[in-house]
Order: sequence, then structure tokens, then C-alpha cells
Amino acid sequence: MRSRGPLCALSALSLVAAVSVVSAPAASAAPVTLTASDFRLAEGAYNAVIAKLDDALPNASLPAVLDSANRTGTTSGCDPSATGQVAAFCWQSGDNGTADWYPQGISTTADAYGSGTYEGRTALFVSWYYNGSGTNKGVRVSFVDYATPSAPKYRHVLLVEPYTNSAGLPDFRPVTVHAGGIFTYGHYLYSADTWGGFRAFDLRHLWKVSTGDESKIGRQSDGSYHAFNYAYVLPQAQKFTASTTNGVARLRYSAASLDRTSSPDSVVVPEYNADGTGSRVVRFPIDYTDRKFKESADGYTHATEAYRTDIASMQGATAINGEFLVSASAGSGSRGSVYTFTASSGPAKHSGAQPIGPEDLSYRGPQQQLWGLTEYPGKRYVYAMKPSAF
Repeated sequence: MRSRGPLCALSALSLVAAVSVVSAPAASAAPVTLTASDFRLAEGAYNAVIAKLDDALPNASLPAVLDSANRTGTTSGCDPSATGQVAAFCWQSGDNGTADWYPQGISTTADAYGSGTYEGRTALFVSWYYNGSGTNKGVRVSFVDYATPSAPKYRHVLLVEPYTNSAGLPDFRPVTVHAGGIFTYGHYLYSADTWGGFRAFDLRHLWKVSTGDESKIGRQSDGSYHAFNYAYVLPQAQKFTASTTNGVARLRYSAASLDRTSSPDSVVVPEYNADGTGSRVVRFPIDYTDRKFKESADGYTHATEAYRTDIASMQGATAINGEFLVSASAGSGSRGSVYTFTASSGPAKHSGAQPIGPEDLSYRGPQQQLWGLTEYPGKRYVYAMKPSAF
């Protein structure tokens, strides 16, 4: 969620009025090519506290977390009416309506591995940022078992940052980022960090923690570990810190997606700007051998493509075989759009292609599905579209 005005409930009348026929795409001038190497990332050290917490907490596998799913999505009556829609589901009632958490980013096991599965399982991942009162609970990620698309089961996992507390003991705290976009790559789950670059979380270290108290976080006086009543936590392993050179304005990492159709694999970052003025889309290379951003000789990861698009309210973006697809919102009363562009043409706007409040995008390659999601309470969808529809 990046709108500036107050959230308002959607009446039945406004919802009906908001559903419009998708218009033919309108094209504008080609995007402006920027000097890509001016955008860069620097890899930080791996968090050494993870090894200590491995000794203190039971380690769980991703399949075990999926098997422990305690919530069920629904496909009945769930129709976002997205262009080229091929699949959709809705969260169970409490998650659909809560104002404490807002869904933002989406990824699948097809990002993690080209086969489309992780340790033999098919799953979706959705990030939510905390918008409630009191202690900032940070980010949770829904691990969605998608083996049965008609009845997807899921469990929320809290993202945490391991650290050594004042008593010299291994501990963890919430990760207070917006998590506007996520992607998995091998054993890492990456989250965009709006002005910071990226946070990387290690799926090889999913920990089971104590439950029963929604107010407790981290190590307690009795030696137990809690996570706001969530049963599992996923630790932050590394940061990839953003910077720019040659006086270029810093980039807002509003979302992120993996592109497995590029060579090498790469990560696409769109920049949110409400009126679109100066908004950019940037591509960074990523290395399949270590699952980290691919460094140049100077120790930085430099972007390989960068464009000024001037697309308003970009909430997500990905690329398929050289064509960029962008998710754009239009406030709480109008359907969202999909824009397409290449290095030499567009952007072309597909108005009303998505429901109200669209966010991140993710391409599920083996099934040729473009996945998206929406954020507003009471009208939250997760859906897949055919990229060929655009």
C-alpha cells in the first residue's frame, strides 16, 4: 500500500461502479534509456547469529511448514475478473478483512527453481506488512500449499532479524520493512527494502517457536522464543544495500520480481511514484551458482538495464522474454491496469485489467501464468493471468 490518503471501506455500489470494461491499450512514447551501471547493490555479511539460533531452536523444512497449514483459502465466489484470468483464490475471512496486515508481494516455487517446485512441493508466497497499533510486528509471509488449487491451505510465517542481545544471547526481532515485493531464488527469499535495497531470508533455517502470547517477540526470560503467536519464523541472513553513482537520484525499491527468461537470470525493480513523474524500472543480474546478486569486479552488483517510464503508481513489475509487464493501481475506487513496454516501444496501458488495489507481479514460468494480488480489506484476491492477454 503506497497511497497517501486514508483507507476507506468499499461500498457495494462503488465496487459495481469500479468494474469497467478493459479498454484497448493506449501507447505512449518509448521509455528513456538510463545509464544502468549507476544503480548498484553491495552485499553484506551473512548473519552469524543464525548458527547460534540453530542450536537453540527446532529447525523445520518448507514441506513441514506447508503440512502444518492452519488456514484455508477459497475459490468459491472468488472472482477478481482480471484480464486473461486462469486462476484465483481468496484468503479466509479473518485475513481477507483485517486492517492490521496488508498483503504486498508475491512469489512462487517456480522462482526458487526452474522445475517449479521446492523440495518436491508447489507453493506460493505472499508478504504482508503490519499496519496495526502498538509494537510494529514487521512482516509475515504466507506459505501457501498450492498442490490443490481449488482449496489452497496456508500458514503465516514471521520474518525476523537475528541479533545478539544485551545479555550476549542469541535473539531475534521483527523486520520492519514494507515488503512491497518478494521473490524466491534457490534457498533464499528476497524482500524489497524501500530505500535500502534488499533483505535476504534463508529458507534452510525455518525455526519453530513457542506460541500462546501475541505480545511476545524474541528470547524470553525463561529461555523460550516467541514471535507474536506465530509458530514459525524465517531469519534474515543478509542485506544487499542500494546506492547510486554520478549524482543519480536514489532508487525506491517499491517491488521486485525474478526474471528466469533473461540470460543470466535477473531481478526487475519498479519504482512507485503517485503521478509517475520520473518513475524508473531497473534490472539487476543474479547468480544461479550462489543465489545472490551477481557482482562485478569492483565488488558491486551493477544494474544491466534501466528505464525512465513515467508510469504512475507502479506497484509491481516483471519481464518475460524482453517485454516488461507493470502492475499499476488507481486508488481505492478504480480498477488497476497492466502496462507493457520494451526497450524500444511503449508503455502501452491495458486499463482495468486488474481488480482494485493491485500490488506485486510474479511470472510462474512452467505454467505461463502471471500472478498478482490486491491489498484492500474485504476485497483481497490472489490471481493468475495469461501473459499473452497483454
